[in-house]
Amino acid sequence: MRRWLRRRAENVAAAMLAVMFAAFVVQIVFRYFLNFPVGWTSELTVVMWLWLVLWGAAFVVDEREEIRFDLLSGAAGRRTRIAMGLAASLALLVLYGASLPAAWSYVTFMKVEKSSYLKIRMDWLFSIYLVFVVAILGRYVWIVWRLLRGRDEGAADITKASSGL
Repeated sequence: MRRWLRRRAENVAAAMLAVMFAAFVVQIVFRYFLNFPVGWTSELTVVMWLWLVLWGAAFVVDEREEIRFDLLSGAAGRRTRIAMGLAASLALLVLYGASLPAAWSYVTFMKVEKSSYLKIRMDWLFSIYLVFVVAILGRYVWIVWRLLRGRDEGAADITKASSGL
């Protein structure tokens, strides 16, 4: 089930990328071939980029695919890596958890504003950040649970690095 959900999240990300690309092409055609610049294409491209980045970070990019500076954790022993992972995960849980009420307040406040061209309510546009924060909180709760049970992903092995495919 997890794999199926991940594939659907990738499908949504691919659809957002396709919409962004199509809007970009329409923008070029209207501006340079028809000499009639339109603003809605730029706005749609920015909205899709925002949603694509946060959606991808929340649901598509796996924890082991994240960019990290692992010089210290790579050189540390198993127990030290678990302690470092717990400290980092708990810090992120506290920080994201503390920011959630303010983010909720801001996003719900933005219902009074609409985007310039597409007239989409800004709370709808910014709601992806709330989805992102909740997904990240869930991810790090899961990581803390695994670390407390002694599940260490191990030191980074550069011979097994891949593009995630």
